Amino acid sequence: MNWITNYVRPRINSIFSRREVPENLWSKCDECGTMLFHRELRDNQNVCTNCGHHMAITPRERFAAMFDGSVFNEIDVPEPIHDPLQFRDQKKYPDRMKAAQKKTGERDAMLVAEGEIGALPIVAAAQDFSFMGGSMGMYVGNAIIAGAERAVATGKPFVLFSAAGGARMQEGILSLMQMPRTTVAVEMVKEAGLPYVVVLTHPTTGGVTASYAMLGDVHISEPNALIGFAGARVIEQTIREKLPEGFQRAEYLLDHGMLDRVTPRTEMREELITILRMLMNQPPAIKGNLPAPEAPEAAPVAEAAVTAPEAEPKP
Repeated sequence: MNWITNYVRPRINSIFSRREVPENLWSKCDECGTMLFHRELRDNQNVCTNCGHHMAITPRERFAAMFDGSVFNEIDVPEPIHDPLQFRDQKKYPDRMKAAQKKTGERDAMLVAEGEIGALPIVAAAQDFSFMGGSMGMYVGNAIIAGAERAVATGKPFVLFSAAGGARMQEGILSLMQMPRTTVAVEMVKEAGLPYVVVLTHPTTGGVTASYAMLGDVHISEPNALIGFAGARVIEQTIREKLPEGFQRAEYLLDHGMLDRVTPRTEMREELITILRMLMNQPPAIKGNLPAPEAPEAAPVAEAAVTAPEAEPKP
């Protein structure tokens, strides 16, 4: 009995026991509640396949989907002074930075890279909202300046994906100074005759909207993105009026002339290729490279029959 209880029964239970399913295989859509398989969601660029809701996406994932062959090179960004104001609230500012860096694996809230999109070389920058709310600090200002300088030096268009809650309060007036710094960087790109295209993603608010996010030659937004300066509640309390439905959402701003396009994320790459090639006076993109036609085989040349002359009879 002990042998059956101690060996046979545990062995049978281990064979027929239910396997544990990892928790990260499924994600729930915030909008419709549909459970989405992680591979299906990743292949669709974090867009719900049921309702089209656009979930958060990291800059690296965005660049991998945008650049040709998912190949891009990062551009070095100068490191600013760490904690210049010795700021502390519930935590020290350096501790918050370390926690955000550990969570995201990035140095700060913006990634700058260069590569090709539709065989057209570009420089791109993208903000990461998961890094302290994508807040604009000195590093973000340095990143935009580095991207603008690289674009001017190489003659490439500059594309920026914005996602931020505003300026970084831990850097005080130094974060606000990034508004004029980045404005000068954008003007430098425009003076060089190069396109500056902004893609506004959810959410883009505060000082970011009041500076580089609204200075583009073309403004594109993802569907239902929140875009504005002050919050809706603050505006309602100030003007003492009820705001219209969908106020500060991408579709409302498109109808009122603040945006040029509202494009789903899965179509953004083709949209950018078309717009950038037009602005750079390039021909339309080639959808596919066909192999060169084979040279026709030469017709065989008939060899002339050579007949030896008959020997003349000797006299």
